Order: sequence, then structure tokens, then C-alpha cells
Amino acid sequence: MRALGLWIFCTLVLGTAAFARTSPGDLPSLYAAAESAKGPREQAAAEVKLGEALLEVGFPVSAGTEFASALQAGPRDGSYVSALQGLLDSQEKLEDEHLIPSVLAGASGEMIARLAPDAFARANYLAGEILQRKGELEQARIRLSAVPERSVLYAKARYLLGIVLGDPRYPGGPRADEAIADFRLVLDLRGTHQEALPKTQQLAQLGLARTFYGVGRFAESVKAYEAVPRFSRYWDQALFENGFARFRNDDLGGALGSLQALHAPQFEGAFLPESWILKGTIYFFSCLYQESLSALTAFDHVYAPMIAQLRPIAGDKDADPMKFYEWVSDEHSTLIPRPVLLWVRNNERLLGVFRLIRQVDAERAKVASSPELQGTPAQSGLTAILDRNRATTRQVAGQLAKNRLIEAYRSLKNFSDQAEIIKFETTKAEKELVEAGVDQQKVLLSQKLLRPGKPGDEWEYFKFDGEFWTDEIGYYQYTLKNGCPARGQPTSKGALTR
Repeated sequence: MRALGLWIFCTLVLGTAAFARTSPGDLPSLYAAAESAKGPREQAAAEVKLGEALLEVGFPVSAGTEFASALQAGPRDGSYVSALQGLLDSQEKLEDEHLIPSVLAGASGEMIARLAPDAFARANYLAGEILQRKGELEQARIRLSAVPERSVLYAKARYLLGIVLGDPRYPGGPRADEAIADFRLVLDLRGTHQEALPKTQQLAQLGLARTFYGVGRFAESVKAYEAVPRFSRYWDQALFENGFARFRNDDLGGALGSLQALHAPQFEGAFLPESWILKGTIYFFSCLYQESLSALTAFDHVYAPMIAQLRPIAGDKDADPMKFYEWVSDEHSTLIPRPVLLWVRNNERLLGVFRLIRQVDAERAKVASSPELQGTPAQSGLTAILDRNRATTRQVAGQLAKNRLIEAYRSLKNFSDQAEIIKFETTKAEKELVEAGVDQQKVLLSQKLLRPGKPGDEWEYFKFDGEFWTDEIGYYQYTLKNGCPARGQPTSKGALTR
């Protein structure tokens, strides 16, 4: 019996393969040939043939197992490049951007260079993706830089290259100017030949805003965040982060406006606890202590029950990951707070693993129902491999879910502690004003409420009256009174629309 192992943890790489026509009826003999092959070279060649047949009849998970096993013969084997090409086809069929790439970085660079141009580009992109996640940033840069402009993955590679170069951990320090150039290159790309271009451009817009923020260019960061398309997948994250950018850019009213949008009914399921902490902090800096306490009370109202609900779930670090998988695999679970559940399940890596589990289940059912495989060693062998892959993949999904739930719980605890500190400082500051004989109400009443300035003639002002209108969300702007005795600043709040 061959030692196939679990293909999602083998050394995998990509390519493009061309297959002769085959049918499920050919699988038993090809499987038997792979089982009886003598020596690594002959076995690898038989496994590649079996993998090609499995891929053609619609068994990409099983095909990946065979191609991965063929790679174990090493890069000197004549079947190595063919196995790489078959693995790329398996990866594309499965649309897996997470588990397969996690092992691509260890493949032979010399053999990758022998792939067809499209396969070469995809191999380098996927290897660069996992190297970036692992923090091997210089190696990630080399792989991503190898993706040529003609490739359909060029936009995704340049976006990820911007992430790598802007990372504070990059050897010698971040190269922010190069990262900004890469993000702008992606945003300037046009045409339909690029894979997932709209999504990649939205991510590049976020990357650009974050890089500006990281180097203290807060005004440019604000503009970049505002350019993220309204109601897109990443818009709520952009609104939230723009609150920080506006705050650091001394636009307290703009920061509150961004946060106001996040608390609209349209974002009811969002998990953004820090937004209330930032809101309380902004009011605190303006000596608007009652407003600060009100924001922190809202945080407690929304998130304190979530902390209590998560404590027994995320507090057990030694719990079996399979429990976490079962909890988050049910999209209607009531065991986990709804906003936290959505936040966990929307993780792209976890979504990819869920998708792979569904594909394994579908393939197993197909193997079980295939008349040509009934009662053959091929059926039992493929079923065993699929069962092991399913068990391992569920374990991976459970560990990812466990990590996310523990992260959510720890974040909530941390923000709750921050809220208590701000409450203490607020009470202390109020007491000091009284002891200093400052009449804060008099300070506030001496200031007039003014409308926020309009950016241009095409804008109209509407006073916010507690009702959220779709065309106003994202355009809210406050002007703040300042309760600090040394300075005063007029304010009102409303929405600017155009």
C-alpha cells in the first residue's frame, strides 16, 4: 500500500495539465497500477496518470492526493513538473486559496520555473501568499515580484506585494513609498482580464489608507478611506478605521461622523466594539464627560452580555477544536452571539476551509455512488483518503474557529477594561473641574452651535434627527463644543449629502 498521506499537508505546487479523455471505468485499473508500481519513479508516473484521470472525471480532491504523492519522489524525478501542473488544476477546481498555498512555499523553485507561463505565475502568487502569512516577507517579495504583468493574477500579486513592503516587520523597516506605489498601480488597472479585480482594488484602497495612516499622513489616509466604495464588503471596516484617521487628523467631528454611520441599523450585525471606545475617547478629549460616559454605557449595554456568553466558550483554551467547529459551522447557532458568529464565519481562511469540506463530502458521495467503482479497491482506497482529509480539514476549521473566538473574547475583555479606565478618568476630570471652580455648563453655553462646513456647492446640509437615511449614511459630520476651560469650539451635528 502506498503512503499517500494527507494531500493538503504535502508539498504542493501548480501548473496546467492537458488530459486524454477518460471515464470512471478507467479508474480501477489506473488505481491498481499505482498501487503495484515498483520503485519511486514508476510509482510517481502512475500516480500522475491516476491523478489526471481523477481530475478529468471530477474528483479534484482525490486527484490532488495523487499529485502530492508523486511529488514525494523529489524534483529530480521526471514526473515532478507534471505533478505540479496537475496540482494547479486541482487547486483551481477547488478554488482553494488557503490550505493548498500553505504548503506551496516548499516546492522546488527550479521546477516551478519549468511550468507554463500561467502556471508559473499562479505558483509564485500562491507561494507568496502563504509566505506573507508566515512572516517570511523577503521570500514573499521575491515570489510575488515574479508574477508578470500579463498574468491574470498581476493585480492580486501587486496588492499583496504592497502589504509585504508596508509591513513594519519587513527586513530593514517598511518601505512605505513602494507599498503606496503598488496599491496605486492596482487602483489604476483597467480591463476585465484580471482575476477578482473589483475586490482586489477595494483591498488596495484599504491598504493605501492604512499605509498612509501608519506613516502619519493622516489627511491622505482620510481621503483614501473615503474612496472605499459605499456599501461594499469592506465599507464598514473603512468607516471604522477612518474614525481613527480623522481623530488623528484633529477632525473630531469627522471621526464621530464615521462612527455615527457604523451605529446605523444597516450595520446592526457588525462586530466593532472598539468604535464605542473611540467615541468615548473623542468626547473625553473635548471634556464632554457626560457624552463620553454615555458612549461607554452603550458599549456595556451591547457587549457586556457577549463577554458573559463567550466566557465559558472561549475561556477553555484546552477545549477540543472540533467543538468549536461544530459551534461555528451552524450559521444559525445561538450559542455564540450573532455579531461574533458572523465575524468568525466571515474570515476568508475559514470560508475556504468550509468550502473544501463541502467539496470533500460531495466527492465522497460521488465515489460511493459511482457504478464503475462499486466493490473495487479504488472505491475503498479513495473513500479512506477522503475520510482522512475530511477529518483533518474539520480539525483545521475547528482550530481557526477556536482562534477567532478566543481573539473576540480577549478583545472584548480588553476594550471593557479600557472603558473602565476612561470612566475613572472622566469622573476624576469632572471632580478636578469642580474643585478648580470651573462652571463647565457656563463654558458650554458661551459657545454657539454652527453647522459643519460644506465641502462644495453640490452638497446639501440636513440636521440629523435620529433617523438614518441610506443616502446620508457615511456622510455624517459633527461639530463639537469643547468643555475644556482653556479653549472652546462651537458645534452641531448633521448629515452632508450630495
